[in-house]
Amino acid sequence: MDTIVSERPAHAELFLAELVKQYRAQDTFGAWDKKSNDELVAAYILDKEKRRQIPIVGNPDPKTILRLEMFFNAIGLAIERLTGKMVISTMKLHHEGFGRVILSAGRLIVVNRQLRDVHRFGFESMAKLGEEGGKHVTAGVQMIIQFPAVADFG
Repeated sequence: MDTIVSERPAHAELFLAELVKQYRAQDTFGAWDKKSNDELVAAYILDKEKRRQIPIVGNPDPKTILRLEMFFNAIGLAIERLTGKMVISTMKLHHEGFGRVILSAGRLIVVNRQLRDVHRFGFESMAKLGEEGGKHVTAGVQMIIQFPAVADFG
């Protein structure tokens, strides 16, 4: 399993594939069937100009919260695929856009991320989106490798 941890770009690709699957699963009526994968996840891309247009202080809208949930769910699913361990995402978010998200396997917390300025959640490019997701996948897999007994403990 050590080879899995060293393949960071593959983790980014796996994460992006899982993120697209999350979007496709949300489309129960087929409205997005003709959209490309890049079009589906385009809402995650916020260049400097788009970010400047968003106020510094603000409350996240339901679409932003859904994007955030799907981002971390995709990380959890990628970790599951690589390790065979079920990963659960739990998010506690204040209405002003800060909080915490944890991903756990068994009793092991594999990803622990503090959230701030959720209303401005996004990445400069598709590569940065994949890199960030892949980084969390790699960290989660490493935690499970390091503490397998805790990940198996129910």
